[in-house]
Amino acid sequence: MISTDKTPSRSNNLRRSYGFDEISLTPGLQTVDPSLCDVSFQLGPHKLSTPILASAMDSVVSPQAAAKMGKEGVLGVLNLQGLWTRYEDAENKLQEIISAPDSDFVTLMQKLYSQPVRDDLIQRRIAEIKNSGVLVGVSSVPQDAERLESLISEAGADYLFVQSTVTSTKHISQQPSLDLEKLCKKSKLSILVGNCVSYEVALQLMETGVDGVLVGIGPGAACTSRGVLGVGVPMATAIMDCSEARDYFESKTGKKVAIIADGGIVVSGDICKSLASGADAVMIGSPFARANEAPGKGFHWGMATPSPVLPRGTRIKVGSVGTYKEIINGPARLDNGFHNMIGAIKTSMGTLGAQNIREMQQVEVLIAPSILTEGKVYQQAQKLGMGSR
Repeated sequence: MISTDKTPSRSNNLRRSYGFDEISLTPGLQTVDPSLCDVSFQLGPHKLSTPILASAMDSVVSPQAAAKMGKEGVLGVLNLQGLWTRYEDAENKLQEIISAPDSDFVTLMQKLYSQPVRDDLIQRRIAEIKNSGVLVGVSSVPQDAERLESLISEAGADYLFVQSTVTSTKHISQQPSLDLEKLCKKSKLSILVGNCVSYEVALQLMETGVDGVLVGIGPGAACTSRGVLGVGVPMATAIMDCSEARDYFESKTGKKVAIIADGGIVVSGDICKSLASGADAVMIGSPFARANEAPGKGFHWGMATPSPVLPRGTRIKVGSVGTYKEIINGPARLDNGFHNMIGAIKTSMGTLGAQNIREMQQVEVLIAPSILTEGKVYQQAQKLGMGSR
């Protein structure tokens, strides 16, 4: 006889998750003068004046860009597997990518990024940033991180970001994998790792000794991982889950590990929502790719676009909207969240009654699918304000 007992359905395990466009922040019982709001946060041994980092993408961060953004309070992270560490004349290679037609840019990138990374250029680029008087952050893929650690430490870097599309502490491979705990113990650098989207993985990564965890898989403006791999979790939910792991870890160990929202952030309101969802800071790419001084000159592309086997990024045109100063600290000439991000964060915090980032993480977050469309028919029709995104 065939049993009538039903096997539990996989659909029972499905849960709803939310992105930035589906949530809204709710004011509480008090408001605060924005000038009194503190937006600084602790990242390893240093207290950074703003909760914003610039993504380790060639269209976003060059040594010169890192220096200029650093003067505005933003930590610019240099990609150690990028063009700047492969070529003396990286600007010329960037121009080739910018000028390539849509049908050719992936093949061109695969060719340009096949050139070996040079240790002497890594040290030189770090020195260029260091000599400007700002903190130095660099990013490496896991397979190169251990070899490069001593090199970049000697060169004067402050932070090493170990990044891959999806990061875990257990990697099954025929090749030796990175021992993250060993790296953290031996290194004088502040180590951050990413990317992940779940409570369990974030907690395991924190237990290795890292100072920060990057959260986000596939939401970036130029990333195609969600389409190519079908992998990812909408950012609001991912941040909330990983920040819960941070709070638990801190309660058990006393160590605060920074949660950094990485990807899907287009305008200043997205930064505010990231912080309210539990992030300590954000890492952004396309908003800085729109700067007049950006290396990509109005174009932006994903870190995995040059992959020789399976590209998971594309090149997009984002245009140029203003200087780093205008984008970061204003004053704003635009009304759509592209300018004066720090001013927007402080104003949002003041409106919500939060005097610092920890208090911002406690504000009420609502599920609000209509938050970007309600009453905005004219802006959308005329492509103005919130309709110009």
